[in-house]
Amino acid sequence: MDGIAQCRALRYVAESFPHRATVSLMSEATTLATPDITGVAARRLDRRDARTLLLSALGGALEFYDFVVFVFLTQQLGALFFPLGTAPWLADIKVYGIFAAGYLARPLGGIVMAHFGDRSGRKRMFTLSVFLMALPTLAIGLLPTYAQVGTLAPLLLLLLRIVQGIAVGGEVPGAWVFVAEHVPAGRVGFACGSLTAGLTVGVLIGSLLAAWLNARLAPTQLLDWGWRVPFLLGGVFGFAAVWLRRWLSETPVFLEMHARRELSAALPLQQVLRRHRAGVLVSMLVTWMLTAAIVVMILMTPSLAQSVFHMAPARAFLGNSVASLALALGCIGYGWLADRLGGARALLCGAVGLLVCSYALYLDLQAGAAHFVALYALAGFSVGVTGVVPALMVAAFPPAVRFSGVSFSYNVAYALFGGLTPPVIGLLVRRLGVLAPAHYVALTALVGLGASGCLLLRRSATSAPGRIRQGKQP
Repeated sequence: MDGIAQCRALRYVAESFPHRATVSLMSEATTLATPDITGVAARRLDRRDARTLLLSALGGALEFYDFVVFVFLTQQLGALFFPLGTAPWLADIKVYGIFAAGYLARPLGGIVMAHFGDRSGRKRMFTLSVFLMALPTLAIGLLPTYAQVGTLAPLLLLLLRIVQGIAVGGEVPGAWVFVAEHVPAGRVGFACGSLTAGLTVGVLIGSLLAAWLNARLAPTQLLDWGWRVPFLLGGVFGFAAVWLRRWLSETPVFLEMHARRELSAALPLQQVLRRHRAGVLVSMLVTWMLTAAIVVMILMTPSLAQSVFHMAPARAFLGNSVASLALALGCIGYGWLADRLGGARALLCGAVGLLVCSYALYLDLQAGAAHFVALYALAGFSVGVTGVVPALMVAAFPPAVRFSGVSFSYNVAYALFGGLTPPVIGLLVRRLGVLAPAHYVALTALVGLGASGCLLLRRSATSAPGRIRQGKQP
């Protein structure tokens, strides 16, 4: 550890916890005590914090756009990458299967990147993940179609989707850990909510672009060349995000651990599975709710509105754009609420709102969609409860294994639940009717209610976002 990095870590402790800065830096270098931040008034966010949050959220938005734009082009990809004459519903399920492959690949990327993130630093993996996303996104925009190369086309699409999944597996949990370890105590909920809002802005960008393409291009033009535009732009956006992250610095928490030689000597994931099973379980349960809210309510609803409820594409994507904007605001709002009330209480409120709003939206769709845009906006804001989830997960693991704990829990749960959600919803709609998506989201909201109840019973939820440096359970 060089002297500059060590001084940065010590300066951070002195600024954040002035009651501990009563000894000299020389003395602190050898006897640095673990900061006890419970009950300590948090400092305000300063310019460095604001820059970190802004650059992290912007880079995350660009990368998340690359990952989710795929689902907004389901119908076009189904027509282009599978044999002519395939039934539309079957082509949709096949495309959703390729979409799911990206989620199934997330644990691999998440576990590997988290291992090095806990051992070598958060920033390196934070930059690598966005680089790995930009390359396959650009390549998808250059792929030949089934009419040109036959079966090779969907196989190449599947391969590139897997690489995207590996990249995002390290990006999302790494981003949450990165911002949570940069901000002062008592601001973790807002930081994680802001970062999650940035990720959802990527969804909004994808939705707006898809809406614009559907409005400006004829269906034949969209199939001919228009579908390539979002992926080519995404590749450029991804490389821009790599450049932006040059300006970010390593987290003070990691610098402090490095200075004190507290990095995990054993495999971080091994420590997580051996000593932090409760944190893993809670994190996986709340991630299930997150996946249903994002995948069903935000990513799939525009396609379902068109294929199941026969809505015009322009109106479906207009509603989705409004809902995505409301989601970004909801993430910030629920993150702020987590800092004020505690993560579990914020989760409790949000889960109830998600359950009610999902039924309101799909009942309106079933009745003719007279209030589609307004109810979709309300549903989007309710999905903002996902901004609470990272604050709870970050608090569940100590710093030395935090990246691995959050990454394993989040990515495995997303692979199990999020990756299978699109094809499952497609089948459920055919078997259970048009309200099947709302039933599924409501089920996961009940899981979120159960998780919040368990956390409240442990009587420690109110200080969850502010305990991230000690790793106490929320």
